[in-house]
Amino acid sequence: MSYPQNSTLSAPLGLLLLRVGLGVVFLMHGLQKFNEWTLAGTAENFRQMGVPSAELAATVAAYAELVGGIALIVGLLSRLAGLVLALDMLGAIYFVHGSQGFFASNGGYESVLVLGLASLAVFLLGPGRFAIAGGLDDRRGWGILA
Repeated sequence: MSYPQNSTLSAPLGLLLLRVGLGVVFLMHGLQKFNEWTLAGTAENFRQMGVPSAELAATVAAYAELVGGIALIVGLLSRLAGLVLALDMLGAIYFVHGSQGFFASNGGYESVLVLGLASLAVFLLGPGRFAIAGGLDDRRGWGILA
């Protein structure tokens, strides 16, 4: 079977799949923090896990995941969203999952690491051609929107 290694569509389609899939995961987690657990419940959960400034951390995490997820899905401010979400996952590893070992089944950092690295990849690579900001020309200073 032949794979399109140098296809002009391979990288943009790959970035689209990465962005949208990652965005949906973060959007759903953000909605969960607002709707299912509530911000107060999320803050209490964070407090029990030893997260400092639990109320602030819960609010920041919920908004970062909700807004960041939407930004990734549509491809606007994707680099900024990728950076913020990577930092969100770094905090989750540092404060909660890192001490639980690797495997997610034991509360470990396995899934959080993958989400953080994928977010970092979007930060580094940008949103790709198939994004609202994908057609904006970086030479004109639009790179911040990508």
